[in-house]
Amino acid sequence: MRKALLLIMLIAGVMAAPSPAGPAPRFGRGTLNIFHDGRRVTLAVEVANTAETRGYGLMLRKTLDENAGMLFVFEQEGKWGFWMKDTLIPLSIGFISGGWRLLEIQDMAVAADPQAGPWPIHEPRAAYKYALEVNQGFFQRKGIAPGARLEFIPAK
Repeated sequence: MRKALLLIMLIAGVMAAPSPAGPAPRFGRGTLNIFHDGRRVTLAVEVANTAETRGYGLMLRKTLDENAGMLFVFEQEGKWGFWMKDTLIPLSIGFISGGWRLLEIQDMAVAADPQAGPWPIHEPRAAYKYALEVNQGFFQRKGIAPGARLEFIPAK
């Protein structure tokens, strides 16, 4: 049943995915602090907090600054899958609890054909409320591991 539901969500997501030829939606902005082992790492983030912005994500970007990322915000905790449709840069994704704790990190490779796939689904073991996409290897380079605490400060 769960696999069938995921397949339906995948098909609906692909059918509802924005056209790469269309303009990118407007993303919110803010600062995300990550605290781990007595250190703080600060990122400038774009915020994807609507179905439209979450569906578009980092599509068609050719680069992402080292201390930048995209924060995905969901209305409630769940286990939604991520894929790399029309995504051109390798990413790492951190799944974050509603209490702002890093639960899990996964690396996501660029698909052999970013437009046509196949696109593996990246889904965490536990429910989450937020997800953070950064350049692949960012968490490792900065010494950030599951259990880290995060703090989001919206731009004014």
